[in-house]
Amino acid sequence: MENDKIRLGTHGEDYGSWMSNPVFYMVGALLALSAALAGLSFALFHIAALGVLFSVAAAALLALLVWITWIRKQYSFYGGGMMERVHEAVLAHLDFDGHGKLLEVGCGSGALSIRAALTWPEAEVTGIDYWGAAYGYGQAMCEKNAQSEGAAARCRFQHGDANKLDFPDGSFDAVISNYVYHNIMGADKRALLRETLRVLKKGGVFALNDDMKPRMYGDMEEFAQELREMGYEDVRLIDTAGEAFGSRRRAAMMMLGDSRMLVGRK
Repeated sequence: MENDKIRLGTHGEDYGSWMSNPVFYMVGALLALSAALAGLSFALFHIAALGVLFSVAAAALLALLVWITWIRKQYSFYGGGMMERVHEAVLAHLDFDGHGKLLEVGCGSGALSIRAALTWPEAEVTGIDYWGAAYGYGQAMCEKNAQSEGAAARCRFQHGDANKLDFPDGSFDAVISNYVYHNIMGADKRALLRETLRVLKKGGVFALNDDMKPRMYGDMEEFAQELREMGYEDVRLIDTAGEAFGSRRRAAMMMLGDSRMLVGRK
């Protein structure tokens, strides 16, 4: 099945958004606090300078709230569709024949795993995630979405940690990941990539997309060359900021300006 013929979310599924609710709660609370302190500074304390300071802070937070609201709408399956467009790009660059086992590291709400199962009906898809509280995703959500999309028989979701995957070496024929590693605080990003590749079979394929900021990842061209020297084939970096978002500038406006995808074959 071709990726561009697959339309997820048409049966009322909940895929959430990469701009999570807690961000809105925090910014909204700070905005309310700043506005209240500005009012108190002018009306009760009669300290104009302090009132101006809190007013400027409130204006900045209001602008931030408008910005992240726009980003959330752009990401949404039911708005700008950027989440779906990125998922299409990830699978389009995975040179997978559709047979065997596929792993998604950091499956979130299950959207990319489900798309993979619908794209390759003969594949067995496993999605793992730590499912922290920030995004409101969970195993039950993934399983409900897969059931609704008609992919439950081929999708399995379980709790897991990208730092140490609970699978033996060479367990999967394909591995994918999308905007996961940069969120794992304190982890060596290249070590996370190596751990993901560890569970890939010899001859298996990978497509690992992330916001690969140099301060987090270092020189990824150098890392790609290291993989080639280790025997990996067709290793290359795809500029997903340009391909999926249209331009690096637009990707940066959505906080993913260093989006790149590492693809190849083990």
